[in-house]
Amino acid sequence: MKKWLVMFVGVLFVSVLAACTANENAGEEPEQKPEGEKGEAASEEKVLYLNNGVEPTSFDPPIGFDSNSWQALNNLMEGLTRLGKDHQPQPAVAESWDISDDGKVYTFHLREDAKWSNGDPVTAEDFVFAWKQMLNPETGSPAAFLGYFIEGGEAFNAGEGSADDVGVEAVDEKTFKVTLSSPTGFFLNIISNPAFFPINKAVAEENPEWFAEADTFVGNGPFKLESWTHDTEMVMVKNDQYWDAETVKLDKVHWAMVNDSNTEYQMYESGELDTSAVPAELAEELLKGDDVIIEDQSGTYFYRFNVNKEPFQNVNIRKAFAMAIDQKQIVEYVTKNGEKPAYGFVAPGFTDPSGQDFREANGKLVEFNPEKAKELLAKGMEEEGYDELPAVTLTYNTSDSHKAIAETMQQMFKQNLGVDVELANAEWNVFLQDQKDLKHQLSRSSFLHDYADPINALESFVTGSTMNRTGWSNAEFDELIEKAKSETDEAKRWEYMYEAEKVLFEEMPIFPIHYYNQVVLQKDNVSGIVRHPVGYMELKWADKQ
Repeated sequence: MKKWLVMFVGVLFVSVLAACTANENAGEEPEQKPEGEKGEAASEEKVLYLNNGVEPTSFDPPIGFDSNSWQALNNLMEGLTRLGKDHQPQPAVAESWDISDDGKVYTFHLREDAKWSNGDPVTAEDFVFAWKQMLNPETGSPAAFLGYFIEGGEAFNAGEGSADDVGVEAVDEKTFKVTLSSPTGFFLNIISNPAFFPINKAVAEENPEWFAEADTFVGNGPFKLESWTHDTEMVMVKNDQYWDAETVKLDKVHWAMVNDSNTEYQMYESGELDTSAVPAELAEELLKGDDVIIEDQSGTYFYRFNVNKEPFQNVNIRKAFAMAIDQKQIVEYVTKNGEKPAYGFVAPGFTDPSGQDFREANGKLVEFNPEKAKELLAKGMEEEGYDELPAVTLTYNTSDSHKAIAETMQQMFKQNLGVDVELANAEWNVFLQDQKDLKHQLSRSSFLHDYADPINALESFVTGSTMNRTGWSNAEFDELIEKAKSETDEAKRWEYMYEAEKVLFEEMPIFPIHYYNQVVLQKDNVSGIVRHPVGYMELKWADKQ
């Protein structure tokens, strides 16, 4: 049992590994700092070199709902609260808050010195504008469901209510009031998520594309965006307007965009990067090194069936494909980063009121069983009247690690089911849009927690959720999730969640591969980077000698 999650409720997102081709500067020497009289000060600049993997989906807080966007955005902007070094929410733009006796009304008092990077004051109206934009159905925010805890939020997002009914109010310039639909004990954690960042209302109204380029981007976090060469690199510099600027030690953060783990490692070895992932083929050797950091991360690598496309409209065929995959073999011989094989959707580390870990209490809901898989496939084909199984294509977003897992699964389907599966890959943004549009038959996916409660994982699969992406709908599951979200008795709330996960696996619109961890190589002259088990990387306290 991990102590961090017994006490901790945090924030995070849900889509993690992404892909595109290596940037055109990959393999080049890092920028040399000037020398000489004027260069001496410049040579002492503290520049951290990181890899973002790919182009951010969007730096518009309610839109870029993935780690490719929010890992960087989390350091360019800041919400009412920010997760601290202990992974707990701490005051950020809000220096204090009051909570009503019934736990439903939060009144936040904003810092007088909270400013935007252009010098404008951060106001309560900026939060009202941003949160209503997230919930506005015309925005199409994939993060909107996070705002359903707010009174009127779900109705507005569903097109059944108005913006005026959403429980957010600017009492005055520096006082922001939020009314919840029911008491939510982890609300302070939820709102540290980038989806709840403010937006400079005046800037956004003047230029709706304010977030798309470095020269128009306006943030309020520890760093500001100095340059952005799309699909290649980003550079952040210390934000001198940030209320806590004296805490920030780095002068710059340079982000590459390289999605190949071997290239990333080579850049790390040559000094072009200060951190790197561990290539699977080198894991056995590299994991013994002194520069390895292994930390908890709460999330699941999994695959989605499209229940609207043959042959996966049949539950027994879905179960057959799920049970034909040996998760243990994949983590031991393919990914090789110490991940735990996944036999349910909710990751380990969440403790119920009786002290039991959710994953242990709800057990293994799908396991490798090739003989049973063959039986279920035959049964499903008979139910559908298939003499021959319709062609199946497995789709993943371009990445060497995703490719290795997909190729292994392809072999397992052939060996354990006698089924030939085609593989297809696509660049991240195309892949993601096609998955949302239900164009894939069988596709890889990932979930990282937006906040540390099992409901965050399970609610992804309610009918109509932007995170569902399977076409699956189940009234019993929806009802259980609704009960869990409104129940104030913690023991009952957890029972609803246990039941909901079981219903999910009885229907099997998804199947899991492994739970995530964070395995990073990091130079010994770098310190203070905080990687939350549930949340994003923090560079506010980072340093480089």
